[in-house]
Amino acid sequence: MASAVSAAEIHLVAARGGQIANLSLDDAEQLFLGRRTTLANGTPVKLVDLPAGTVRDRLYLLLTGKNPIQTRAYWSRQVFTGRALPPREAESQQQARDWLATTPDAIGYLPADVIDDRLQILLRLP
Repeated sequence: MASAVSAAEIHLVAARGGQIANLSLDDAEQLFLGRRTTLANGTPVKLVDLPAGTVRDRLYLLLTGKNPIQTRAYWSRQVFTGRALPPREAESQQQARDWLATTPDAIGYLPADVIDDRLQILLRLP
C-alpha cells in the first residue's frame, strides 16, 4: 500500500549536482505556464513535459489548477500569440528521466517510482 501511495506522488526534479538546487511552488507554476523561463535568481531553465496522460494531467491540475482541456487551450493561445513555447515533450517517462539526468539546467516531473539516484527532488506534489 505504501508503494502505491508513493507511486502516485509527482515530484519535480532536476539533475543531481546540476545548476538547480531548489524550486518553490510559485516558481514551478510560473515556469510550467510559460510566464517565466528563469528561476527567481535568474538561472535559465529548460522544461521537460511527459507525454499526454494521467501523470501530466495531474501535474498541471495540482500545479496550475487547469484541467487537460484548459491546459491545451492555454498553450495553444501562448504559442499562437508568440508569448511562449510549451515544455519539450518526452516520448516516455524513461526518456524524460534520462533527459533530466543529463541536462543540468532542466526541470521536469516524474512519478516517485521512476526517479533514480541521478536526480534530485526539488518539489513534491501529493
